[in-house]
Amino acid sequence: MKQCLAAASLLLAAAAALPISPALAQGLPPLGGPYPPPFTATLSNNTPLAFGMSADQAAFALGVPLNYVRGVPGDEIFLAFRGYGGSGLFPKRDRLYLLFRKGRLAGWKGDWGNNWMWQ
Repeated sequence: MKQCLAAASLLLAAAAALPISPALAQGLPPLGGPYPPPFTATLSNNTPLAFGMSADQAAFALGVPLNYVRGVPGDEIFLAFRGYGGSGLFPKRDRLYLLFRKGRLAGWKGDWGNNWMWQ
C-alpha cells in the first residue's frame, strides 16, 4: 500500500513539474488565399468506381491493369490486383473483381481472403 501511494505521489509530482502551454490550433487560411483541399481529395482512392464505367475507365480509376478472368466480350469479369499497403518484406495485394455487362461496369467485389502462402 505504501509503495502504491509513493508511486502515485511521485507521478503527481512529475506531472506538476511539466511546463503548461496552451493548445495551438491551425489558423484559418487568409481570405482569398489557398484553401486546403477537401477531405475526399486527400484519400488514396479519390477517383472512385462508378456503375456504367467502361473497362478502360475503371482501369484508369484504379491505377492498375485489369486481368481477364472469364466471360464473352462485353460480359466479362476482370481482376485488379491492388498493391497498397504491406511492408517491403511482405507486400499486400488485395484482389478486386469487376463485373462488366454490355461493356459497362455492373458491379465489383473485393476479395481479402487468406494469403495462399499460409495455407
